[in-house]
Amino acid sequence: MPREWSIQELARTAGVTSRTLRHYGDVGVLPPCRTGSNGMRFYDENALVRLQRILLLRDLGLALPAIKEVLAGHDDTATALRTHLDLLEHERRQVDRRIEAVRTTLEKTERGEELVADDMFDGFDHRQYRDEVIERWGERAYDDSDRWWRELDDDERSARVTQVGQLNREWAEAAEAGLDPAGPEAQDLARRHVEWLSSIPGTPGYGTAEGSSTEYVLGLADMYVEDERFAANYGGRAGAEFVRDALTHYV
Repeated sequence: MPREWSIQELARTAGVTSRTLRHYGDVGVLPPCRTGSNGMRFYDENALVRLQRILLLRDLGLALPAIKEVLAGHDDTATALRTHLDLLEHERRQVDRRIEAVRTTLEKTERGEELVADDMFDGFDHRQYRDEVIERWGERAYDDSDRWWRELDDDERSARVTQVGQLNREWAEAAEAGLDPAGPEAQDLARRHVEWLSSIPGTPGYGTAEGSSTEYVLGLADMYVEDERFAANYGGRAGAEFVRDALTHYV
């Protein structure tokens, strides 16, 4: 009889959770080879090979819909991969800038030289989106937010970077888990996201009791999907669509 693995055995071996495997099955990416009378899911060797491909594609940054297309061998697989390759290359450029920033900080620290904040946080801040901000909300909005960023001390900047990085990771994980954009977990993320937006000088609604305007939040939500640089923050287009839908429901 061909070897089979229970869902718990496969989860432990592959380093994923049983919940993840069940979600993969529910969306049709990794169906079990059979389901026992007690509802236990079992997987054969073909499923193991398929899961290996899924994990490799996930590590490349592909969202589940794109992974499903790749595994199904659709004609537009190359297009999907090319799109995600562009996202990965953008992410790599950002990582390269951050590596260089950390290297510069280390070298100056070791030589006892004065640190320059602009060098330390290159690759972390909002300047890469300067043109988009000016086009949508005007030069004053960009100048106000840029001045605010430059006036923060190093600890404050680091805290901001950590905050938005954590928020982006939680968005991507929520989308990957297939949560309901209108559900309580996604709506809590949306609330935190809007609070974060409202705390940035130069943004519409900053400093008012109402906070960020509905128009501003919806405009950003659409931009997250339309612009691959923003979508990369949430694991790709599918993740950005999840963020957009959650924010739209929230506001």
